[in-house]
Amino acid sequence: MALTAGIVGLPNVGKSTLFNAITNSQVLAENYPFATIQPNVGVVEVPDARMEEIVKLFHPKRTIYTTFEFTDIAGLVKGASKGEGLGNQFLANIRQTDAIVHVVRCFDDANIEHVEGSVDPVRDIEVINLELCIADLDTVTNRIGRVEKKAKTKDKDAMREYDILMKCKKALEQGTPVRMLETDDNERMLIKGYGLLTAKPVIYVANMSDEGIADPESVSYYQAVKEYAEKENSECIAICAKMEEELSGLDKEEKRAFLDDLGIQESGLDQIIQAAYHLLGLRTFFTVGEPECRAWTFKKGMKAPQCAGVIHTDFEKGFIRAEIYSYEDLMEYKTEQSLKEHGKIRLEGKEYLMKDGDIVFFRFNV
Repeated sequence: MALTAGIVGLPNVGKSTLFNAITNSQVLAENYPFATIQPNVGVVEVPDARMEEIVKLFHPKRTIYTTFEFTDIAGLVKGASKGEGLGNQFLANIRQTDAIVHVVRCFDDANIEHVEGSVDPVRDIEVINLELCIADLDTVTNRIGRVEKKAKTKDKDAMREYDILMKCKKALEQGTPVRMLETDDNERMLIKGYGLLTAKPVIYVANMSDEGIADPESVSYYQAVKEYAEKENSECIAICAKMEEELSGLDKEEKRAFLDDLGIQESGLDQIIQAAYHLLGLRTFFTVGEPECRAWTFKKGMKAPQCAGVIHTDFEKGFIRAEIYSYEDLMEYKTEQSLKEHGKIRLEGKEYLMKDGDIVFFRFNV
């Protein structure tokens, strides 16, 4: 389940520095088989403290975390929707992503030129959002031209599609991202098919100075981004991209000591990874044993056979049942033998909705 977030931002906001931190943290190729990774794609592990505890109990020969892809999108400038800069290439790349990580400059530095001449986070956000709205408006208008005639013949499907397209058009003309529209499940399914840029969920990343990251709440630039994100029901994360790049070159122990010295619980990159993961409704189940302990990604709402299919399509086709226990029960009883004795290992069938933290053994026959 290769899900990806596109990193966007104006030139010189710290986007490339953040991506450098991601590529330095990239998982080893052998833990990410069957994938040709382009130079502008970084594959990182999703941090999960539960896996570390599981490993202490099973002592596996191999440990594999679930992963997430980040795509570095070329810097956007005003007029990108009309082809300015790398406009068309930018828009093509971002359409392929599931979510957007929008990096915003929240620091002053006379040595780093700002493309707009001054630091103004909200203005910078609105420049990019407007370009995305204009691009989406073009997409929606073209689609309306194809659907309108059929809708006039009272075709129910065409009428339904025409209505949602007009709803999107009105919002985009006002500079409102499609993700902010109130929609039902059917409308969301239709909108997803259009590949609209402004329909994608967003994490705003406030890139701060070394000094500012120690107390983001005291920085007016960060407060402005946070307030903007709250109005959209989007997430806002404060980072120092320069520091993240330095952290990415350290091992786990050195990284922990560095963060402890700064009084920071987890790195900004880890926060972004976890936020992107959950923003897309992703969850984790585990398979465990001495040969290998592994985390697997699934979408919230998936049933046991579908999750079996995440491991291998044959597992889903020949699904019989799943033997499941929770991470919390494992932490309490420590061994599978003890879990059995206390009746904590359940047999679940085809209708079982998988839960985050489930530890599972699938039985199948093909």
